[in-house]
Amino acid sequence: MPLAAIWTGVRPRDFVICAVLLFGRMFFITAGYHRYFAHRSYKLGRVMQFIMAFGAMTSSQKGVLWWSGYHRHHHRYSDLQEDIHSPKKGFWWSHMGWIMCAKYHKPDHSLIPDFAKYPELRFLDRFWALPPVILAVSVLLLWGWSALWIGFFLSTVLLWHSTFFINSLAHVFGRRRYVTTDTSRNSLLLALLTMGEGWHNNHHHYQASVNQGFFWWEIDVTYYILKGLEFFGLAHDLRKPPAAALKRNLIRDGHLDIGMLKDLPGKALDAIAQTAQHTKERIVEATQQVAGSIATTAQQTKDRLVEATQEAAESLAGAGRPGIDPVAR
Repeated sequence: MPLAAIWTGVRPRDFVICAVLLFGRMFFITAGYHRYFAHRSYKLGRVMQFIMAFGAMTSSQKGVLWWSGYHRHHHRYSDLQEDIHSPKKGFWWSHMGWIMCAKYHKPDHSLIPDFAKYPELRFLDRFWALPPVILAVSVLLLWGWSALWIGFFLSTVLLWHSTFFINSLAHVFGRRRYVTTDTSRNSLLLALLTMGEGWHNNHHHYQASVNQGFFWWEIDVTYYILKGLEFFGLAHDLRKPPAAALKRNLIRDGHLDIGMLKDLPGKALDAIAQTAQHTKERIVEATQQVAGSIATTAQQTKDRLVEATQEAAESLAGAGRPGIDPVAR
């Protein structure tokens, strides 16, 4: 679609419109779809909730319940076989192949019942193509065809791939601060491109946090804007990670993690040795418990056999006595 600008011509303002629509809608995706609807890291009134959903849906990344519900599914099974866009299934699949799969075309409201109860959100989710069409027509009527090709379509394509990079590249390239059960990474480049989403290892470490840049030097533009909305009373109860969470499961402290084998081999080997020792102790403890259980069961079985033998002997003895009915006994 953007190539159609060859026939319509391109004006400088078309690229301004492109930048505004790119980062404006990026905010709605990161603050709305992701941090609000998927993770509930802050609160909105019902009107602002609708505005956030509509704004995010102009990105043409399907409906609010579809996007947020499947993102919750991703965190539940991150990097496992059940993960719908696991990077272990290949770059293309995790980047955008899963979106094109017919298996995932319909939303699963059971994944997001807390927002599926709102009829206006269900309406938007059902007619998810409506918001981007409204935006595209508005751009065309206000600024013409070149603005449509460059301002709307080019910004939409750039927005798609910037968002999809978090599912693909943010689980492959970057650095890890925290031990997690997945392959999430922190990346300054992706954080700049996606207004803060690139601090992905931070996010997987503490998913309920409204800020994904945990420290002042980790740029998180989405969080800065949300703080502004909080100042004006449009958002509230922004949840930040407690200080204890920031110090928990740090790789540098010797917690076992694959990344340690490359960056901190000494601590990695110590952690492996400690894990082996703990495993040995648990095996010994489990063996003792099993042995004790077997001994108890054997003794109980022996007692029951002795008791049954005695009863059988008494029954036979009674049967041999004249005038005594063994059944009556």
